[in-house]
Amino acid sequence: MRKKVCRFILHLLGWKVEVSVPDYPKCVICVAPHTSNTDFFLGKLAYLSIGRHAGFLIKKDWFFFPLNIIFRSMGGIPVDRSKHSDLIDQIVGKFNKHEHFNIAITPEATRKRNPDWKKGFYFIALKANVPIVLAYIDYKEKSIGLKKTFIPTGDFEKDLIKIKQFYKNYHAKYPDLFAIE
Repeated sequence: MRKKVCRFILHLLGWKVEVSVPDYPKCVICVAPHTSNTDFFLGKLAYLSIGRHAGFLIKKDWFFFPLNIIFRSMGGIPVDRSKHSDLIDQIVGKFNKHEHFNIAITPEATRKRNPDWKKGFYFIALKANVPIVLAYIDYKEKSIGLKKTFIPTGDFEKDLIKIKQFYKNYHAKYPDLFAIE
């Protein structure tokens, strides 16, 4: 039922969802571009519309009552950027603990222009030995997709260039805030 409702909402809004990757039991979903809070809602609707569930990282500042209850129920994991933490190891622990665990991460880590993507999504996948699914939200085409599987090699710099190249033809809600270089 939830799947149909999400599909219906996306259809009403004029969005389509394209999927060409398997439903992995475990993966890191790299989502870009991320320039608007709307990205979260569209991405969540799209993933639910194909019958899949993924947790997500979200700034700790959003975890106040009653939003904390809603976000936790949706799979939200608060991130406190003011503290140095072992977030990568915590998320890897979740992969090791569960037979099925997917997590969506926006490597830009902000809605502002940031060509220096965070490394966490990559090292979580590498340490947990899971694939990275490259997912996009394209406002120009009104398309949301899970289009490519990327297996990290351990050479972050080279791999990040390839990952960013994947996103070069997708259009953010606010294009001037999206940077891959």
